[in-house]
Amino acid sequence: MSTHAKRERLLLADLLESAGPSAPTLCADWTARDLAAHVVVRERRADAAGGLFVKPLAARLERVQAEYAQKPFDELIGLIRSGPPRMSPFALKQIDEASNTVEFYVHAEDVRRAQPDWVPRALDPVFSDALWTRLEKMARLLGRKSPVGLVLRRPDGRVAVARRGVPVVTVVGEPGELTLFAFGRQGAADVSLEGDEAAVGRVVTAALGV
Repeated sequence: MSTHAKRERLLLADLLESAGPSAPTLCADWTARDLAAHVVVRERRADAAGGLFVKPLAARLERVQAEYAQKPFDELIGLIRSGPPRMSPFALKQIDEASNTVEFYVHAEDVRRAQPDWVPRALDPVFSDALWTRLEKMARLLGRKSPVGLVLRRPDGRVAVARRGVPVVTVVGEPGELTLFAFGRQGAADVSLEGDEAAVGRVVTAALGV
């Protein structure tokens, strides 16, 4: 596993373990146990994970994920830490980095920011740039359900257009915060929003993300 994805994987596992299986997360009504089961199934059960993207397979995914959620919490954490099986595509370093860096960062924040005592996490510039590079590539996908034009802007002025249209709302923040916003965690992201008040109101409640 490569640097960013491996680090975020281990951090996510630590946070889940520390929070405990019943802890809330930012993933709707999922507990830490549910989130852990999701991560494990995504990497280890390709026969079910397709339900994340293919609606006819969603029921199977839900059933398999529920089965995994019944496993001992320590076992789920161990499976996350150990990484995918050797035959999994995620075991390839390039795929791990491309697919899991953002996935694990967002889920780690799902756990952290759902706790009452969470504090901001300082990201190093290299990791921030890595998140930004991926956000630029995914912006149109993540913003496709925005009801208005949506632009993501770093403090240094670099922008990614998530949705073309008018009126336009510009979301300003560091790459990690913009990533969370674009993945549908608008209420937990430390950003500022520029634009018409009504348009801003529509964006913060929109179903952004994959």
